[in-house]
Amino acid sequence: GAAVWTLASQRSQIREQRQFIAEQSANLALEREELRAAAAARREAQAKQVHMNYQVEGGSWDSEGNVVGYDHWEVRIRNGSDDPLRDVEVRFGTAYLAAEVYEVPPSAFSGPNPGERRSLPVHLLGPGRVLRFLSPQWSEATVDNNRPTLFFTDDGGVRWALDWQGKLEETQPEPQA
Repeated sequence: GAAVWTLASQRSQIREQRQFIAEQSANLALEREELRAAAAARREAQAKQVHMNYQVEGGSWDSEGNVVGYDHWEVRIRNGSDDPLRDVEVRFGTAYLAAEVYEVPPSAFSGPNPGERRSLPVHLLGPGRVLRFLSPQWSEATVDNNRPTLFFTDDGGVRWALDWQGKLEETQPEPQA
C-alpha cells in the first residue's frame, strides 16, 4: 500500500513539475518576444526621426489650384534625431539619382532657400540638419512615374529606405565599387 501511495504521490509531483515548466517556458517565450520588440524599436528609433517632404516644381497653377506643367521633384530631408546620418541620397523611381543636393538652414525645411551645394551621396548629415534634393527635369509623365525614395544609413550602421508613401524599411547596403 505504501509503495502504491508513493508512486501516486511521485506521479502527482511530476505532473505539477511539468505544468510549472510549461508555464515557465511560456513566460520565457513572452519575455524573449518583448526583448526582441524592444530591440527592434531601439533599432528603428533614429530612422523614425528622419522626415521627408516632397513636391513637384517648375509648373504653374491652373484655375482650380492644381499644379500643371511641372518638370521636377523637390525633396527636403530633415534629420530630427540626435545622431548623424551617413550616405544620404534620394532616388527617383528605380534608376534616377538626384541631379542636385543642397544643405539648407533648419528653418528652411520648406520654402525657396537654395542652400549650400553638396556632392552625392551626402556622406554625413548632422542632427537637426536639412537637405534639399532636386530631381532631373523631365516631362510631367516621367515625374509622375519616378517618385522619390530616401536612402540613408543610421548611426548604428543600418541602411534604411523611406519611400514617398512614408513606408520605412531596412534595406541592404550598396556594394562598394
